[in-house]
Amino acid sequence: MYLATQAQRDKVERAKVGDVAEFFGISQAHVAKVVNRLGRLGLVRSTRGVGGGVEIARAPSAIAVGEVVEAFEGDMRLLDCVKAEDEMCAIQSFCKLRGVLGEAERRQMEYLRGVTIEDVLPTVRQLKME
Repeated sequence: MYLATQAQRDKVERAKVGDVAEFFGISQAHVAKVVNRLGRLGLVRSTRGVGGGVEIARAPSAIAVGEVVEAFEGDMRLLDCVKAEDEMCAIQSFCKLRGVLGEAERRQMEYLRGVTIEDVLPTVRQLKME
């Protein structure tokens, strides 16, 4: 979100990992790990050297929130039994709750895949980046 908002500015500049960490009040090591993973997913680009830093690699309108959530969280099961084929509990074979929770999971991911980073971006002013 920080990088996407940064990209909205008239003068696009790469962000430093330290600046992102400071802005959110989290460790640089954590931000570096996240940036590394986002880079492997093709969502950010890193440039080394003078003028280097990180920047968003795709348009915010081309990145679904669901894509990022799935990449970082993997399977977001409400209960392990929802997709389990092996019997995990005494009522699993006839449990109606499994179907309800499975449908809730499906709807959640369908919704998140339909929302883009652009849809949830704060303004530069809200982030006090001016």
